[in-house]
Amino acid sequence: MDVQQGMTARHVPLEITQLSKQFKVGRQTVQALDSLSFTIKEGIVTGLIGADGAGKTTLMRLIVGLLIPDNGSISVMGHDATDQSLTVQATTGYMPQRFGLYEDLTVQENLELYADLQGLSRNLRTSRFARLLEMTGMAPFTKRLAGRLSGGMKQKLGLACTLIRPPKLLLLDEPTVGVDPVSRRELWSIVYRQVEEEGMTVLLSTAYLDEAERCSEVILLHEGKKLGQDPPKTFSDKLIGHTFEARDTIGRRRALQTRLGASPLFADAIILGDHVRLVTKKNASAGELTAQFSTPENRVTITPAPPRFEDAFIFLLQSDSTDTPEDDRILPVSLAPDQEEEVISVAHLERRFGSFYAVKDLSFSVRQGEIFGLLGANGAGKSTTFRMLCGLLPASGGSLLVAGEDLRIAQAPARAKIGYMAQKFSLYGGMTVRQNLNFFANAYGLFGRKQRERIAWAMEAFDLAAIANNISGELPLGFKQRLALAAALMHGPEILFLDEPTSGVDPLARREFWRRINKLAEAGVTVLVTTHFMEEAEYCDRLVIMASGEILAAGTPQQLKQNASSPTLPAPTMEDAFIALIETFEAAK
Repeated sequence: MDVQQGMTARHVPLEITQLSKQFKVGRQTVQALDSLSFTIKEGIVTGLIGADGAGKTTLMRLIVGLLIPDNGSISVMGHDATDQSLTVQATTGYMPQRFGLYEDLTVQENLELYADLQGLSRNLRTSRFARLLEMTGMAPFTKRLAGRLSGGMKQKLGLACTLIRPPKLLLLDEPTVGVDPVSRRELWSIVYRQVEEEGMTVLLSTAYLDEAERCSEVILLHEGKKLGQDPPKTFSDKLIGHTFEARDTIGRRRALQTRLGASPLFADAIILGDHVRLVTKKNASAGELTAQFSTPENRVTITPAPPRFEDAFIFLLQSDSTDTPEDDRILPVSLAPDQEEEVISVAHLERRFGSFYAVKDLSFSVRQGEIFGLLGANGAGKSTTFRMLCGLLPASGGSLLVAGEDLRIAQAPARAKIGYMAQKFSLYGGMTVRQNLNFFANAYGLFGRKQRERIAWAMEAFDLAAIANNISGELPLGFKQRLALAAALMHGPEILFLDEPTSGVDPLARREFWRRINKLAEAGVTVLVTTHFMEEAEYCDRLVIMASGEILAAGTPQQLKQNASSPTLPAPTMEDAFIALIETFEAAK
């Protein structure tokens, strides 16, 4: 007998049976969930994994009774989620993607408010608050306004508020989006502590597939249907013989990725460290692949690599996806790359807010056509630095040259050569795709025939024609990202600033995005990027890691990883190197 079938109803934390839900979006009907069925096991963390639009958030909202299903049933601890929603909500904790903290209240006041809402008696609050504050590391910050917390601290406070009364079932909808690696690790520690000490059952959705590997089981959703449910290793083991690493003698990772990614043999080709990671559509021999792609001028060496869950995810979903057509002209104008020219020069840069230094004595330079990364924990000063580089915030001290212009005296000429893609969707959500493109074309001084040509370019290069009349705010996250990048490139900038551009975006959309960014760099566009996703940092030619407004380390991704290696960790990942630097810095304070 199947273990799940043998569990009595009262012991089954969550049972989904033939669940369906549709939505009307404009004139279209979207099938968010389609006859979905599964059961999760008690006392483990189950990951809910899928691309944008897979139905993850809809499912969680249905479970806690915020939506009513069209068909099917949901049982939580033996209770019907539709007919007994109040009972289900009393035994379930739910932390949505945008948890409702009150930013003008302190940490302590937020805890008190949620204790009131959850009916926690006064005599239990002191001990429970102390436990939650100790667990989340928030005890020193009880008097700080929630609005002044870093992104990671806000997420930890949101989780603490969700756990005021320990639920039997905890639902977490992408809790680590926009959170730095140190805070991500702390959040995971809190979650597993609840499982081990409270016997809690957790259903957690995430866009980061390295996190999926931390789950005991994963449920893979695609277009509202279940593709599979198993431990992550079961998925990845099916790809033994499909995964490889490729290097060449020239050492141009982006060119190698572009070449291999164009081959019909591969389901995936991404840059990872000093190599390109490959997933073949069929079992393959490393020797045959090496021979096929090597030339007398450039030997390509392809070696086997152990499969990961992310490889399985891409392999399964790529078979259902349609490649996005991309215009060969990734920019509406042509640039003449000069790899030796410094287009950004920062020397002893400072930014003060009163007596507080958000950025202190920052110095670095960036060459044309480079992808340059700014990394750091939440609150390290990355976004402040970005805003100064874009001319949106004046520097308090130091020198700042961008595209040959001194930003302290010539902001307008520099801005004309800059494209900026903000951390959060910054276009006009109430306007259509076409209206947004028209607006930004006007803002960049493009009129008449030139405006029509650039908008036509954006529609074709970013495959936006089919959604030209859709409301931008209603688009899936991947399409919002595509539109935001098209708007940022409308005027043909020489330098592109990307502030956490793929936060919360699924791996398929992330790959599409970075294919475009790599083409831009090859075309001579200089790219500055901040990211909390450490595998994205591998795309950078060079990067700096910041803390408290200062640079802790600088170099290529490979150099930073080598510096973090030790006898106990001979092959550290970029995330290992980042965490080691931050922990060393924190210990020395």
